[in-house]
Amino acid sequence: MELAHSLLLNEEEYNQLGEYQKAEFIFEWLQFLEKLLPVTSRTDIKENQKKLVEQLTSLLNNSPGPPTRRLVAKNLAVLYSTGDTFSVYQTIEKCNELIRSKDDSPSYLPTKLAAVVCLGYLYKKLGRILGNSFTDTVGNVLKAMKNAESQGRYEIMLSLQNMLKGLGAAAIPCHRDIYKAARSCLTDRSMAVRCAAAKCLLELQNEAVFMWTTDLDSVVTLCFKSFEGSNYDVHLAVSKLLGTVLARALTSKQTTVSTKHNSRKISLEEVMELLGTGFLRGSYGFLRASGDMLKGTSSVSRDVRVGVTQAYVVFVSTLGGQWLERNFSAFLSHILDLVSQSHPKAIQNQTDAIGCRCCVSFILRATVGGLLGEKAQIAAAKEICQAVWKLKKVVDASLSDSNLETRISTADVTASQHVLVCALQELGSLIHGLGTTAAPLLQDSSTGVLDAVISVILHPSIPVRLTAAWCLRCIAIALPSSVSLLLNRCIERLNALKSSPEAVTGFSFAIAALLGAVKHCPLGIPHGKGKVIMSVAEDLLCSASQNSRLSLQRTQAGWLLIAALMTLGPAVVQYHLPRILLLWKCVFPSSPKDLETEKTRGDSFTWQVTLEGRAGALCAIRSFISNCAGLLTDEVLQRLLPPLPSAVALLTQLSSISKSYGNSLKTPSTVYRHKLYELLAVLPPKMYEGSFHAVLKEIVVDLTIPDSQIDASTFLLPPLCHEDDLLLLGPLLQETDHRFIEEQLLLRNNVAGGSLEYDPYSIYEKLAKRDSVPKPLPPALSVVSAATTLFGVIFCHIAEIHRLQVLEQLLNSLKQTKGSRQQIVQLNVVSAFSTFLKHLANCKGSLGPEEVRRSALTLVLGALESNNPLLRCAAAECWARLAQVVSDSAFTAGLAQVSFDKLKSARDVVSRTGHSLALGCLYRYLGGIGSTQHLNACVGILYTLSQDSTSPDVQAWALHSLSLTVDLAGPLYHVHVEPTLSLVLMLLLTVPPTYTEVHQSLGRCLNALITTLGPELQGSSATVSALRTSCLLGCAVMQDNPDCLVQAQAISCLQQLHMFAPRHVNLSSLVSCICVNLCSSYLLLRRAAVACLRQLVQREAAEVSEYAVALVKESREDFTPDINIREIGLEGALLGLLDKELDQRLCQDIKETLSHMLTSMAVEKLSFWLKLCKDVLAASADFNTVASIDTTQEEETAKVDDVSILTSESEERFHPFSNPRWSTRVFAAECVCKIINQCENAGNAHFDITLAQERKQRDSRDDFLVLHLADLIRMAFMAATDHSDQLRLSGLQTLQIVVRKFAAVPEPEFPGHLILEQYQANVGAALRPAFAPETPPDVTAKACQVCSAWIASGVVSDLSDLRRVHQLLVSSLVKVQAGKEAQSQQYNESTSTMEILAVLKAWAEVYIVAIEKQKNQGDTHSHSLKTANSAEESYRDVTSSASGLVDLVQADLGTLSKLWLAALQDFALLILPSEYASQLPAEGGAFYTAETIENARPHYYNSWALILYATALWLTSTGFIVADPDEGVTNLSRPVTPTTMCQDSSTRPSVKSPEDVNTDRFHLILGISVEFLCSPRSDAAMENIIACLHALQALFDVPWPRSKIGGDQELAVELLNVLHRLILTRESPDIQLAALEVVRLILFAAQEHVKEKRRSAEVDDGAAEKETLPEFGEGKDTGGLVPGKSLVFATLELCVCILVRQLPQLNPKLTCSPAVQSGKHLLLSEDGSRLVSAALLILSDVPAICSPEGSVSVLPTILYLIIGVLKETALKEQDGQLPLPVAASLQALKGLLSSPMARAEKSRTAWTDLLRSALVTVLDCWDQDGLLRELDEVSLLTAITVFIMSTSPEVTTIECLQKRCIEKFKVTLESKDPVVQYKCYQLLHSIFQHPNKTVSYPYIHSLVSSIVEKLQETEKSKPENAAELQVVQEGIKVVTALTAAAEEEHRAHLVACLLPILISFLLDENALSSATSTAKNLHEFALQNLMQIGPQYSVVFKKLMASSPTMKARLESAVKGNQESIKVKTAKLAKNPGKSSSIQLKTNFL
Repeated sequence: MELAHSLLLNEEEYNQLGEYQKAEFIFEWLQFLEKLLPVTSRTDIKENQKKLVEQLTSLLNNSPGPPTRRLVAKNLAVLYSTGDTFSVYQTIEKCNELIRSKDDSPSYLPTKLAAVVCLGYLYKKLGRILGNSFTDTVGNVLKAMKNAESQGRYEIMLSLQNMLKGLGAAAIPCHRDIYKAARSCLTDRSMAVRCAAAKCLLELQNEAVFMWTTDLDSVVTLCFKSFEGSNYDVHLAVSKLLGTVLARALTSKQTTVSTKHNSRKISLEEVMELLGTGFLRGSYGFLRASGDMLKGTSSVSRDVRVGVTQAYVVFVSTLGGQWLERNFSAFLSHILDLVSQSHPKAIQNQTDAIGCRCCVSFILRATVGGLLGEKAQIAAAKEICQAVWKLKKVVDASLSDSNLETRISTADVTASQHVLVCALQELGSLIHGLGTTAAPLLQDSSTGVLDAVISVILHPSIPVRLTAAWCLRCIAIALPSSVSLLLNRCIERLNALKSSPEAVTGFSFAIAALLGAVKHCPLGIPHGKGKVIMSVAEDLLCSASQNSRLSLQRTQAGWLLIAALMTLGPAVVQYHLPRILLLWKCVFPSSPKDLETEKTRGDSFTWQVTLEGRAGALCAIRSFISNCAGLLTDEVLQRLLPPLPSAVALLTQLSSISKSYGNSLKTPSTVYRHKLYELLAVLPPKMYEGSFHAVLKEIVVDLTIPDSQIDASTFLLPPLCHEDDLLLLGPLLQETDHRFIEEQLLLRNNVAGGSLEYDPYSIYEKLAKRDSVPKPLPPALSVVSAATTLFGVIFCHIAEIHRLQVLEQLLNSLKQTKGSRQQIVQLNVVSAFSTFLKHLANCKGSLGPEEVRRSALTLVLGALESNNPLLRCAAAECWARLAQVVSDSAFTAGLAQVSFDKLKSARDVVSRTGHSLALGCLYRYLGGIGSTQHLNACVGILYTLSQDSTSPDVQAWALHSLSLTVDLAGPLYHVHVEPTLSLVLMLLLTVPPTYTEVHQSLGRCLNALITTLGPELQGSSATVSALRTSCLLGCAVMQDNPDCLVQAQAISCLQQLHMFAPRHVNLSSLVSCICVNLCSSYLLLRRAAVACLRQLVQREAAEVSEYAVALVKESREDFTPDINIREIGLEGALLGLLDKELDQRLCQDIKETLSHMLTSMAVEKLSFWLKLCKDVLAASADFNTVASIDTTQEEETAKVDDVSILTSESEERFHPFSNPRWSTRVFAAECVCKIINQCENAGNAHFDITLAQERKQRDSRDDFLVLHLADLIRMAFMAATDHSDQLRLSGLQTLQIVVRKFAAVPEPEFPGHLILEQYQANVGAALRPAFAPETPPDVTAKACQVCSAWIASGVVSDLSDLRRVHQLLVSSLVKVQAGKEAQSQQYNESTSTMEILAVLKAWAEVYIVAIEKQKNQGDTHSHSLKTANSAEESYRDVTSSASGLVDLVQADLGTLSKLWLAALQDFALLILPSEYASQLPAEGGAFYTAETIENARPHYYNSWALILYATALWLTSTGFIVADPDEGVTNLSRPVTPTTMCQDSSTRPSVKSPEDVNTDRFHLILGISVEFLCSPRSDAAMENIIACLHALQALFDVPWPRSKIGGDQELAVELLNVLHRLILTRESPDIQLAALEVVRLILFAAQEHVKEKRRSAEVDDGAAEKETLPEFGEGKDTGGLVPGKSLVFATLELCVCILVRQLPQLNPKLTCSPAVQSGKHLLLSEDGSRLVSAALLILSDVPAICSPEGSVSVLPTILYLIIGVLKETALKEQDGQLPLPVAASLQALKGLLSSPMARAEKSRTAWTDLLRSALVTVLDCWDQDGLLRELDEVSLLTAITVFIMSTSPEVTTIECLQKRCIEKFKVTLESKDPVVQYKCYQLLHSIFQHPNKTVSYPYIHSLVSSIVEKLQETEKSKPENAAELQVVQEGIKVVTALTAAAEEEHRAHLVACLLPILISFLLDENALSSATSTAKNLHEFALQNLMQIGPQYSVVFKKLMASSPTMKARLESAVKGNQESIKVKTAKLAKNPGKSSSIQLKTNFL
């Protein structure tokens, strides 16, 4: 089969194949042909056309399967349209003949169908080319339809649709006939035919005017009829037809010419009337029905109502959002009228009313929520509000009316209730969706939204009160700032209207709903509200008995409030717990006796109140357990216990109480049962062990003698079935866009679904995933549901013997009931048992003995053969769980055998489906059941069943079961893969498309097979490639299937294939398939498409994006996605989809897809992405509102600036995104941040404008972020000034990132300025609104961060400009100072903590930057004087700005420092371990309250580090000298230290001495730092650690704290140990460097301390008795160091740690290991070098804090390390630079050698010995053979020189050492490298000048002669380059210096040597002009020296000149000739003395 197909069918190959392979071969060829024909040249096609037509038409006779016939038809059509058309009529005639044939046998059917399909495609493609032949064809086809069966009718309808599409208006003659035929099919008994007919009619109405004019009424009636008894697909198809036709009727421009009748244009009212009739009266011919005929009792069928509901939505969607905006009020009043009293028929009972309300809500949600933008939604909300006001007036009038007709008006009142419920629900949903963008709507007093909603809370009808409360909850979630205000308002109204029953229930509902909203509002509510609500609740409960008219309402309200209060969580509830527990105890009788007496007293009313109260209490405790798990200590559980037994006792008495008091107690007792069951289910079962039997008895009664006759399977069972199995049960149980209304259809009998009025307690609970409003079930159903859950819990915990009894009882009651009732009992019992098995499996319990198993089996077997498919599904799951619980292979095999036997014998569909699923489910819980034998049997049976073409259901279930087996049997299945795959393919090619459920199961099988094959699919062997081809073929068949869910399966199969074998999946066709389906009306198909896309873009984002755009550009007719890919690319289309989509999971997937695309493509397509984000953000930026922000505080100029920025760009442009929702805009803002992040990783050109412009000029396709800076700022600005708070936060975040990333980018056109400077006004304008008083604190807190980032960035240097932003921070600071009293009562107290700390942190950041700048100035001052003018100017700017910044902060520093200290004290208290909790101040800290301590913690953790650093800097700047004058008085800055914490304020000393205050502050900072650094959490931010270390550095920068740490050795050691641990755990070089700096300062402090002690000792004892002086410093007289106590030891440990980590070779243990021995030198990184240098400098300081003996014990270690580093790092570098570690080790060496300890008499001899050894070590480095090449001689020579110069002479003057040293110098002098020579001369220069002759003379004697010789040689070989020149110059300097130092008698000799050399360097005038620069320089140098030496040693000079006339002549001519130029030169030299080196460390060691 793999032979390449050609244009013609390879018949030889074909004939060799078997039956099924032929079908596959044909399909493959046809597929190939379909791709090939469009791209083949015309001539080729014409050559082969005849043969091809023959082959294709012959296939028609071969009874092709559905996919094959479709492909044959498509190919024929394409063939004729690209080739010749002359034989087309023969083909058509042939098809017609086949259709006319009288052969009715089933085997001939496929041929007929193929002919029908073929005709359809031919006409579709060729259309009018076929002339008039179509009338006969249509006639023939319609004739055939009369006696066709369903498949035929289905295909004929689709073919007619295709014909109509191709022919267009030409088909008018046949329109009526087709219309008639389609009418009959629209009410066909086959659902697939109905769908096909709807599609056909939809095509027909394009041209058939009569459908939407004269015959409109009959079309509408027909559609209503079609809805009767239909399924989801029919609803979709027919509602689309109905909506489209009506929309067409409304909008058509009718021409009088075409219609002879005087038809008039139909109005909107009439269209609505037509739809309304269907909604209210169903499919009864409403045209004839008069009012009398409607008085019957039958209500509208739900199918029709749901269908019409969808038609409304289609109608409005077709007309579009703008139409809806214009006609909204008419539309709204009509929709609401559907549930008003004018149609009492629709809402005659509660069930119908709930159903209708549900439909109306759906229509409003889908249209208003889905089609309108935010502005239009706000307008719609106003309209709805008006409607609410109108209804309110009617109610008020009727209630106040006291005339006789009040009875009628009460009917009006209840009549308005459903309309109000729908209006309020939609208003709530609208505002909920708008979020904070709805703020203007609520502030608009003319609309009065809040007033309207609150006024309706008093409505007489409970559902209305509940919905109004729900609406308030939505408003509260949308606008968190309103929660507190609404609560206050409701509490106040509740207290005022305590005596009105409506007010008590209404406002308690409202308060409960608002409390439920709090957990969705991150800013919370003030803590005190809990107290208020608790007291209101107690008051209601206590006063309930005072007034019997209000008892019931008050009791319910009181408990409802307590239950809702629990949702605020443990922090609030713990304060009220004792009172709640007391109320709980009092609500139940304390003993059984009291319960008995209760029964004898009271009437039905008191019982009603009692039950209501107790149910409420149960509910409150349940709410407590689920919301405050943290408070459930054993003690609390003990206190919950006592009332439980009496609660259960009451449960057992309920039936007798109900009997005695009649029906009125029925509902309250059901509710009580429900609540008790729910509570028991969440309590630990141990608590009510004693009541198990009593409760079980009641549960069994509830399950077996149910109150209701309602079949609740759709509520109880889906959670117990596996979600995969639910797919078998059709789309109703799957997630669809219409789930909200379709749910009604699941429920038979008289339940329409849940509704709030069934259980008011659900108003505060968390919503289920899909609901927009809670939908509790009716009490009768809730009880059953709660009973099954509780049964599962209790049944696990009872003895096995009791289990058996209960099971038998259940089985008996099942036997005794009959009919429908039996089914309900069976359903309840199986649900309960299944829940039990689930629990049992979770707690790993055992089922029990054989008898229990047997009963269990009987129970499940019965259900497995039930008529209800859902029950069968649940039973199969239960069957498998049974095997899982017993977990005994013999038992499992037994279960499987039962199914095998049953399947072999049974013939009925029910047992075959049930048992086949049971086999698959067994695999789910037991993996591969182990035996291949079992698997073979299982697969065999399922194969057989899946080919049972008589029953599609059996096929579907068997295939589903097979897919489970494939999926779960694992590797065992491999043997079966090939046969299964060919089975699946065969069925895909033969099963009729109308059996969608079979195709869906086949899709699941294919998916499972692909997963099983997995990565093997990549293989290239013949078998693998055959399998792969089959898989791809299967996917292709499924993609062509008309059913959307099958297409979804195809996409997910291709997704799997792409994962395992990406090369073999055709990406372009897959992408086109995805793009077409992104807007499908099926949710599952959209999900599959996006999920697949998400996977594709992770690997190949760019390709996917390109394919999508390319496909749109090709614009083939079959590729017309509804999304605008052409303009905005796939990315833009996805963004648009994200905006319209309501399904959360899908939105999440779209976001992830976009994020992946952004990550891989944003940098390449930068402009495109930024434009997308900008379009989304700009599409709704409402400029007018932004510009009107109050700018009065600013000077006028600022005002003008800001406004001009805002309105600079015209708004009239077309936007690809119309009114995106705020959530989409937030996503766009997040994308901008991600783009910046991506660019940062991509390279620095994105942040360097000069570089970016250069590269852009070089290649215009390059794009860089910095070029779009204006757009970035504009987007951030638009987002930051929006109405939506979320978007403001995102905008400020973006702004902060932009400021941080671009702060340092210079502006090339204005040197010395930065590029961001031009955007000052924008930044100011974006920040100002965030500081307005009504802004939420989280926005202000974010804005503070941006302010500090902006000020700290240093972009703005002009102080007057900075003041604008600075002023905002100042205003916040004023707010902070106002303290707790001034806090707004809107949010939780912790939000003010957040805001205050954000302000303090922002100031801290500004202060830190100001101080750092000031420091840097001091450092740069000396350099800047030497730089050029422009830089000097900028330097002046810098200085002014830095000092200016300090001045800015200085003004507020007094206040700030107090606040900072207070915040740090708070933080110090908050980080105390929990065992100190009792010592915390009762009233809280400076910025947090005791109650909100937990919420405040994270805010402190966020900001403490910078505040700490700033405080340390401030204390440093004052040098700890300043003590606050009012220190003892102000409460704020009182340091709360552990010593003062427990004291009473009266005993505290009133004023502390400055020393004490300072000590407290010192310990505060040190304590916080050490606490944090000891164990920074792994997620602790780097910034915090670094800030903390910087704070310590700042602290030890001044003497006073140093004296504290220097004097306290334990503290210092502790601190060093902490730093050591930090260095070990954090790899970051910045952290390690900062830590080393702290170490250095601690060491310095210790040195100071030791010096001070020595000095004072000397002063005290006088110098005379020097011998007796005690030894200071570590090591005392013995030299011993104690680890753990010794500062020196700790320092050494730390330094060794750093050094060994950077240079492992230093570790003596390691040196022997093979890794290090290789002698390879590792080059250090730049950071590594800095770390090593810092550690070495610390080491060299260590001896200073030791006693002489101590110094001797540490010296060897220190020398080893320093010389070790020198050895490891002294390598030759290319540029001749000295590496940093070498420089540092030399400097450290010098520091060490010049230590006073080397000369102290106690340690002198030891030091001398050690230093000599060290020198030997250095000398030995040289001689290690093989290393000489790499090592840098200069560094080693320098080290030797350091020894010679810095130690006392006795160290280096030993002869053997001295000889070796001189030897080294000799060798080096001979070096060929001029740089080495030059350095050698320099070093010798310094040695020759050593004051001690014993040191210098040996060197002079040995080396001078060779130096002079070398110089004399230069006469012959002149220096060629600058380096050689330097060597000569240095050599001469050495000799000159020696001459000066020599004794008189030797001087003349030296001068006589020197002068000839110098004169030989001179050039005469001619040579000078042509000489090289080197020669010229040498000439000038020689001349200068001669000028100096001549006068100095004139005698020798003259003598020499006289003796050598040539010399004299040379000298004279040089002097004359160069006089002028020398003058010029010297002037220049004086001006420019050369740049000084930046780091002196590098050069100056000596």
